Amino acid sequence: MLRSCLIALLPLAAEELWIAKPLTAQGSFTADAEGPAVDRAGNLYAVSFARKPTIGRITPDGKGEVFIEFTQGSLGNGIRFDKKGRMFVADYTNHNVLLVDVNTRTFKVFAHEPSMNQPNDLAMAPNGMLYASDPNWANGTGQLWRIDKKGQVKRIAADMGTTNGIEVSPDGKKLYVNESKQRNLWVFDIQRNGDIANKRLLIAFPDFGFDGMRADIKGNLYITRHGKGTVVVVSPEGKILREIDVLGKSPTNLTFGGPDGRTVYVTDADKGRVVLFRADTRGRE
Repeated sequence: MLRSCLIALLPLAAEELWIAKPLTAQGSFTADAEGPAVDRAGNLYAVSFARKPTIGRITPDGKGEVFIEFTQGSLGNGIRFDKKGRMFVADYTNHNVLLVDVNTRTFKVFAHEPSMNQPNDLAMAPNGMLYASDPNWANGTGQLWRIDKKGQVKRIAADMGTTNGIEVSPDGKKLYVNESKQRNLWVFDIQRNGDIANKRLLIAFPDFGFDGMRADIKGNLYITRHGKGTVVVVSPEGKILREIDVLGKSPTNLTFGGPDGRTVYVTDADKGRVVLFRADTRGRE
């Protein structure tokens, strides 16, 4: 009895935070691995699993399968789920946002805008409004779009740099977007109608590129740094809090998941896989 009491009083081992580990095997994804998102059951989805043009589904224990294969020239990039569990995918070749039925594994066009360059990444506001980044890589320019619940599309910013990672603050009042080539992170105020105003620079970096971006519940931004092989965590005030080595030089995007929402999944184009690390705060979604 005394022995069991002493064991119970021993401190638990400290959780290992900010240390990246592989979730899937090297080469399980193509070099276009992108757009991770997690459903309510804890399954991870990301594009270009095994081959293009697919979305793969990875179970929490790392088992993967081709979940859906696109037709008619569609290619997925950013993925987001809404509060109803519906999946939205940026289809950058056909200038669409697709709506995927995860039960039937079918998809349809939710929004289409021919004047988009290539819808790249998506952000979902708490009220269900979607925002899409839209870079023109050849010209080093970009724009932003908002898509309402009916699939109506409106351009809300033009004449930007190569817009890529995009995210909404936990309170739904701010929109963040980074520019990959210019290495700037901008913040806008979201208006009542979903439009944006008061553009201002949050932070700029002197080297390496940006890619995907997600927020935790405190509003800290987790940003993949393409070419450096890290995820940088930036506070809502624009202060660098930490930088995490993610085991490959070309992380493309990331998302939060796990039972407590504190597992960060990162797609890695360099090694064609997903890695994960544990954070001290759960994700916004």
